[in-house]
Amino acid sequence: MTTHALSLLSRKPIPPGDRLIVALDVPSPDEARALVARLGTAVRFYKVGLELFMSGGAFALIDWLRARGADVFVDLKFFDVPQTVASAVRQLERIGATFATVHGNDAILAAAVAAKGNVRLLAVTVLTSLDQGDVEALGFQTDVARLVLSRAKRALAVGCDGVISSGLEARALRSTLGERLLIVVPGIRPVFNRPSDDQKRTVDVEDAFVDGADHIVVGRPIRDAADPHAAAEAIQARIRTLFSASPG
Repeated sequence: MTTHALSLLSRKPIPPGDRLIVALDVPSPDEARALVARLGTAVRFYKVGLELFMSGGAFALIDWLRARGADVFVDLKFFDVPQTVASAVRQLERIGATFATVHGNDAILAAAVAAKGNVRLLAVTVLTSLDQGDVEALGFQTDVARLVLSRAKRALAVGCDGVISSGLEARALRSTLGERLLIVVPGIRPVFNRPSDDQKRTVDVEDAFVDGADHIVVGRPIRDAADPHAAAEAIQARIRTLFSASPG
């Protein structure tokens, strides 16, 4: 790739191996531990979401991941009255979460920021399972790209560390808001989507990073692979190749 093509590549001092976050979207902590064991040294950063938290044992799982030296992204998209959100975020600081997601208006985001300690807060912009038609059905009289940028600007202004956003909007976010914003892109599909896939606004590995992502989140393409370790290693190799080509 040319230097121009790589101009938005993240310059943050993040080890290439930490740029891949694997989503532990499985029904139980035991299944999560089994997947982590299969992935071995191929992955050092994991996302724990709502399904695992509702299954019970999520805090013990996070302690186990942290004891293995892994970073943990708690993706619960906190959305409640500000004080309740602040109290929840404070618990994540206690257990050593690296990232957490929060949703809502400025008061909710600001309360979360005040309680976050060392947790890096990611504001939700627009879920990658929603497209333009869904946004309009929710009552937003604007296009997805403008809504994402507006929410990202607000989040940064109140002190959030970054956003979780589709890779389709990463270029505009990075170009407009600069390197200070942390951009985490879910819904990564290393190959074309299957017709049954519920993720609508997806991008490939290289596309996400070239357009400014700092981290990508990959779930099903690794979890459902015949060999999850090999699938993760293949993505890690692509990330290493891309960042080794960067002049910075």
